[in-house]
Amino acid sequence: MDQSLKSPRQQALEDAFHRLFELSRAEPAPALELRLDRLKRLRAAITENETRFEAAISADFGHRSTTETVIAETMLVLGEIRHAARHLKKWMAPQRISTTLQFAPARNRLIPQPLGVVGIIAPWNYPLQLTLAPAVAALAAGNRVMIKPSELVPRFSALLQEVIAGKFAATELIVTGIEEEIAKAFAALPFDHLVFTGSTRVGRLVAEAAGRNLTPVTLELGGKSPAIVDHSADIDQAAQRIAYGKLLNAGQTCIAPDYALVPEASLKDFAERLQGHMQRMFGTDPDNTDYTSIVSDRHYARLEGLLADARAKGARIMQAAASGDPLWKQKRKFPPTIIVGATSDMAVMQEEIFGPLLPVMGYRNAAESIATSTHMTGHWRCTGLAPTMPRATRCFRVPCQAESRSTIACFISRRSISRWAASARPAPAPTTANGGFGR
Repeated sequence: MDQSLKSPRQQALEDAFHRLFELSRAEPAPALELRLDRLKRLRAAITENETRFEAAISADFGHRSTTETVIAETMLVLGEIRHAARHLKKWMAPQRISTTLQFAPARNRLIPQPLGVVGIIAPWNYPLQLTLAPAVAALAAGNRVMIKPSELVPRFSALLQEVIAGKFAATELIVTGIEEEIAKAFAALPFDHLVFTGSTRVGRLVAEAAGRNLTPVTLELGGKSPAIVDHSADIDQAAQRIAYGKLLNAGQTCIAPDYALVPEASLKDFAERLQGHMQRMFGTDPDNTDYTSIVSDRHYARLEGLLADARAKGARIMQAAASGDPLWKQKRKFPPTIIVGATSDMAVMQEEIFGPLLPVMGYRNAAESIATSTHMTGHWRCTGLAPTMPRATRCFRVPCQAESRSTIACFISRRSISRWAASARPAPAPTTANGGFGR
């Protein structure tokens, strides 16, 4: 771009990046002590401002359950910091690897080195976790980091910018503004690695912009994530766990169950038990402080549109209250909703829901449940519920060997659905193509 056409914000962004870039080359391998110090400062930035972060996130959402922020954001990031600090010395150590006969008597060593400058484009649904967890990994690896928070959480973004500036030099870790011109210019910077979490549509644009610089990217995108209840599962237990996984953060979670597949004979019983557990967890009062608001009016209207389309096409709707109820809508809280008898022609089955709507569909056998799932839009993360792990995984293996697409994420037997793949550090990202890629 012609320098004369750049706005002051765009120029400031480029200047900040070039300072990071130049120092990453001048000081390419920070010592263990410096990396640990950076992690310590990041931990202090969180713990010293924990209540401020909770308040800012809640204000951005309209209301965000404090408990959910603590469990799903603060505790997770602090856990990542502890884990990195505990293992960092081992991670940095050179590793001896075998040498083939052709190269004897040479010796091979694998020496971990920083990439340089890592960019992070963060989403709005878990702003603290999905902004700082990637930063923990990047800092531990010796990189310098530039973060672009989401424009949908302006209060959190401003607070993060203030807090990070108070703990880090702008040549170590920096948080940018959230203006539209910044967002467009950020992905076009020649980072050594770029991390993006968000929608598939925006992910394509990010990958396209990064591709012009041949920047390696990690994309964590969307998709349909079924919960398949096996014939042998405890229906009440399955309903309880799916309800919790679905309604955490009011369904605004990329790995939440997007729809449930249940044996046909248990469909009615499952739906009724699911509704009971949803009401027990969050009641029928929109003033319940444990239940989180939808992040914006636009997203609320999108969910209303999905529900109206399903109702018009014959689905049975189970709600504690109508989504148009002024008491709920004023607080931008969407009542937990079960859509019984959803079909593939409904909009709710053609895009990621990202809200507290759960379509429930019946199936006759395992092969039919897999066929239904693999024909839905997008590559998905799957949760199977059964009494034993072999039972939970059995019905997935043949289709996965036969299909060229990636389908497996995690399987849950007697353990709660809240034990997500996201918290299992050794597990690879369970998606490809439209669901994202990179590590």
